[in-house]
Amino acid sequence: MAQVASKTIKLGIIGCCGRMGRAIASLAVEDPRFRLVSALEALGQSTNGQDYGLVLGGKDKLGFKVTTDLDAAAKAADVLIEFTAPDATITHAGAVAGHGKGLVIGTTGLSEAQVNELKSLSSRIPIVFSPNMSVGVNVLFELARVAALQLGNDYDVEVIEAHHKQKKDAPSGTAKRLVEVLAQARKQKPGAIPTHAVRAGDIIGDHTVILAGPSERLELTHRAQSRSVFAQGALRAAAFVARQSKGWFDMSHVLKASSEGK
Repeated sequence: MAQVASKTIKLGIIGCCGRMGRAIASLAVEDPRFRLVSALEALGQSTNGQDYGLVLGGKDKLGFKVTTDLDAAAKAADVLIEFTAPDATITHAGAVAGHGKGLVIGTTGLSEAQVNELKSLSSRIPIVFSPNMSVGVNVLFELARVAALQLGNDYDVEVIEAHHKQKKDAPSGTAKRLVEVLAQARKQKPGAIPTHAVRAGDIIGDHTVILAGPSERLELTHRAQSRSVFAQGALRAAAFVARQSKGWFDMSHVLKASSEGK
C-alpha cells in the first residue's frame, strides 16, 4: 500500500449505517485529515443507494451512495474502518487486502483462527486491530498490568464489564484483553481470572478491574459516556495506518506514535 501521510486520506466506512459507522463518519466529515469516499452496508438495508451525507442526517450530499459493492468501496479508499461481525470482517479484510488498502478493525467476537487469518493479511497491508479504540481503555490496559505486577498474586483479581443489551458477544473483547494482560502479569492462565458480563439497557461500555487483598481493594474503572470516544480512536488509528506500508498493529502502537509526534 502506498503511504498517504502527506495528503488528505480517502476514508471508507464498512458497516457505515451501524452505531459505530455513523459515529465515525460524523466525526470524519469534520476532520481535515480525511475525505469520506465510500460507505459499505449489508444487503437489504433501507439506506442502500442513498447519498451517505443525507443518511447521516446532514443537509448536504457527500457525492457517493451507500453501497453493497465491497470491491468498489475498497478501491475508492486509502484506508477503511471496519465495525461489523466476525464472519463479515474476514470477507471484507480479504477484499481490502486484494486492493492493497489499509484497514482499521474494531469488530469484536472473532475466534483465534479468525484473528490469525487477519494477521496473515497484515503481511500485505497495514492493519490496526483493537477490541476497543478508546484512548482511555488502552491506558487502562497498562494500568492493570502495573497494578497486577506490583500487588502480586496475594490479591484476588476479577473483571466486570457492562454493555447495552443488543451486544451479542460476552464477555466483551475489551474484557478478554484485560484478562490477557492480567494473566500475563500474574503468570497465570486467562481462565484463572473470573470475568462477569452485564447486558442491560443502553450502557455504552463499562470495564472494571478489581484487585482485592487483605484489608484493602483497588478498583480501576473506565466508563465510556459516548461512542465518540471509540470513533475518535478509530480515526486516530486510520491516520496511523495511512503512514504504514504493512504490518499488524494495535492501539498501543497508535498511541506511542502519537506521543512521539509521528
